[in-house]
Amino acid sequence: YCFIGLVLFLMGAEGGFMPAGETLGQTLGHLAAMKGSFWTVLVVAVAFVLGAIIVCAEPAVWVLTQQVEEASGGTIKRKIMLFSLSLGVAFSIALSIMKIIYGFSIWYILIPGYAIALLLTFFCPPLFTGIAFDSGGVASGPMTSTFILSFTLGCSACTMDSGTGAFGVIALVAMTPPIAIQILGIIFRLKTKERDS
Repeated sequence: YCFIGLVLFLMGAEGGFMPAGETLGQTLGHLAAMKGSFWTVLVVAVAFVLGAIIVCAEPAVWVLTQQVEEASGGTIKRKIMLFSLSLGVAFSIALSIMKIIYGFSIWYILIPGYAIALLLTFFCPPLFTGIAFDSGGVASGPMTSTFILSFTLGCSACTMDSGTGAFGVIALVAMTPPIAIQILGIIFRLKTKERDS
């Protein structure tokens, strides 16, 4: 069953997800490179929406959110976790497209991003910290790797760097969920204190 499922998934990814993502990225990337302004905003908005949607299709994300809800006894709701993860990934894909369009270094995003993620560990409840860093690996699963990577590669092919601008997309996808989930943890701690007092 695993072998058949894997073969079907890879056939679907190769035949559907990857070409669709690349074509969409090339079309929007070309329009953004040639016409600018409105098309640049549109390609970043499309990237944001795709990032939010694609993380909901990740099987591991559903397993993680369910396990977190069960382990917390229902205090950490599955929908809130899913929303936080979606928002984090959406933001990272939008940042990736902006990096491709404007051509700035990935280090300008990764170093401050991981510094923020590490800084938040001092203020976040330990349970959320563990979940947060787990969620970074979960969010960058097979769906994200196939569709979003193809989309960013297609968009990057239309810019001056000839496709290398998509480098680091998965690193950005793995960076934002820890930040989003730890912020959720801090909010959860503050709400709990308000309720108790």
